[in-house]
Amino acid sequence: MFPEKEYVAALVRDLEMALPLIWGRKVYSVFFGGGTPSLLSGKAVAEILRQVRMLLPLEINAEITLEANPGTVETDKFAQFKDAGVNRLSLGIQSFNDAHLQALGRIHSADEAKSAIEIAKQHFDNINLDLMYGLPQQSLEQALQDVQTALQFEPQHLSCYHLTLEPNTLFHHNPPPLPDDDASSDMQQGIEELLATHGYQHYETSAFAQPQRRSRHNLNYWQFGDYLGIGAGAHSKLSFHDKVLRQMRHKQPQAYMDAVMRGEPVQEQHEITHQDIAFEFMMNALRLNEGYESTLFTERTSLPLLAIRRELEAAEKRGLLTRDIQRIAPTRLGQRFLNDLLEIFLVKNEK
Repeated sequence: MFPEKEYVAALVRDLEMALPLIWGRKVYSVFFGGGTPSLLSGKAVAEILRQVRMLLPLEINAEITLEANPGTVETDKFAQFKDAGVNRLSLGIQSFNDAHLQALGRIHSADEAKSAIEIAKQHFDNINLDLMYGLPQQSLEQALQDVQTALQFEPQHLSCYHLTLEPNTLFHHNPPPLPDDDASSDMQQGIEELLATHGYQHYETSAFAQPQRRSRHNLNYWQFGDYLGIGAGAHSKLSFHDKVLRQMRHKQPQAYMDAVMRGEPVQEQHEITHQDIAFEFMMNALRLNEGYESTLFTERTSLPLLAIRRELEAAEKRGLLTRDIQRIAPTRLGQRFLNDLLEIFLVKNEK
């Protein structure tokens, strides 16, 4: 049985120990993610948020998101999460096709997914649905049908990801037959066109939102902003006047709780080098279809824009990027071939 009380105590202690690194910074979003945070009770979520408000200057209208799966254990708690202070729910639907859900190893059914959305709508007016395409033996029609089904619920936000074969997974060791690149490209284009006709703004590679419903948490991440991650396996990125740090907490929950008791929750920490920081910024910011303000590069990396002048010129010459004195953004071609665009900035990083 999961030791919820002890784990929440560890989270609070972890946050207390991290305060010197983030002192004076205002908090605009809180994100309960990674694993299945919806397995926590509403009482536990409420206690975590109470401690956050006590210890940090949390903006009164902060976006507070919780990721949940569409299983019955989680849906029974939606009202509790709302009462605890969560104001945005992200549901990991993946597909409304039972065969595809089974192939992905998901334990919920299509009917359970639909039921979960209906229950979520009773408590939340800001909902994200996660969908995947490029699934084993998936057709274009099936991919579009998943999106059509999602649209029937009028979610404020949709995340549509192409299936990736992650290392150390069953799919990676035994790859199933997947749609080829042309078929996947057709799916991506069809999804973008379908959502555009329904008024969704395609503001990031995989993200679509109704007007004024873009995810503040995700925008901060893509704009290379700072974030503090607490909990098992959590990652942080924190900027200071002389360095930018990345941290990773212990991944296994019991090991994490033991480490917190020792006062050592961070398992790994390193500074981002000047060479790496330019590429890492571009790897995030160029996922935004509208790009970023030119001054943001220097603000977030402490490097002059001249540091990537040759790469910017090369990308512009290939028609992958457009820029002026105010903004740098991927072109439509750059959005479609984002990896090719990012590779231009990786070259310098590898020299």
